[in-house]
Amino acid sequence: MRHPIFLTLCAAAISLSACGKSGDAEVERALQDLNVVDETNLNDVMLTVGDPDEAVSYFAKANANDPGRIDLQRGLAKSLVRARRNADAIGAWEAVVAHPEAESIDRVDLADAMVRNNRWDDAAATLNTVPPTYETFKRYRLEAMVADSKQQWDKADSFYETAVGLTTRPATVYNNWGFSKLTRGDYQAAERLFVDALRFNSGMFTAKNNLVLARGAQRNYTLPVVPMTQVERAQLLHTMALAAIKQNDVTIGKSLLNEAIETHPQYFPEAVRALQALENNVTN
Repeated sequence: MRHPIFLTLCAAAISLSACGKSGDAEVERALQDLNVVDETNLNDVMLTVGDPDEAVSYFAKANANDPGRIDLQRGLAKSLVRARRNADAIGAWEAVVAHPEAESIDRVDLADAMVRNNRWDDAAATLNTVPPTYETFKRYRLEAMVADSKQQWDKADSFYETAVGLTTRPATVYNNWGFSKLTRGDYQAAERLFVDALRFNSGMFTAKNNLVLARGAQRNYTLPVVPMTQVERAQLLHTMALAAIKQNDVTIGKSLLNEAIETHPQYFPEAVRALQALENNVTN
């Protein structure tokens, strides 16, 4: 009578042992999944709010510990761009592009790193490897900038227009496009584009300064009606003054420099030096 009971107990023990092993495996898998989630979150933090130099160190170490993972290679390349180590970023993006899992977006990011290093021909060649069906804001913004560098104005205008249509935040594109028009001498078109940039981002000082340059080039020496702080007003008056002096409107330039110095809430050394130089030239 004991044998059946003994066999039953043995079977139960074996079953529990098997269940234990199965449970351990499931726990291990769950922990691995949890680690992946934690790592992904940490990677995201490093790429967005982390200190750029710390992010570079983090992804460099991660790549060394787990080579061949394209997500870590991308993280290193993006971190190098954030840290303004643009020359190093090119090499990092080239490694990503050489990976068998590389995508079109990686080639666009490589082209972006090349543009940041003024390697315009290399950027153009890299963009040519991106399929025409891959249509994104970043791709067309870069295409426009490359066309600008080659003075291919019609292509640049077409690419800028396409890029504007692919983003809800086109201020930087309008500003770049306006600067392109400014360098071509199309001051009225440049002025309109800088106004468009400020319509989408009223705080963009670069666009305000460029707008003043465009107006000054047309001998319009009144500040545009845009939001500006007292310090910005002084800086823009200084820019307007230099534009006037460049066009030999010296009296107007001198008046604008004086106004800039009076407007600035603190000492404005650049405007003071410009006024002193102007007065010395007039005296001599």
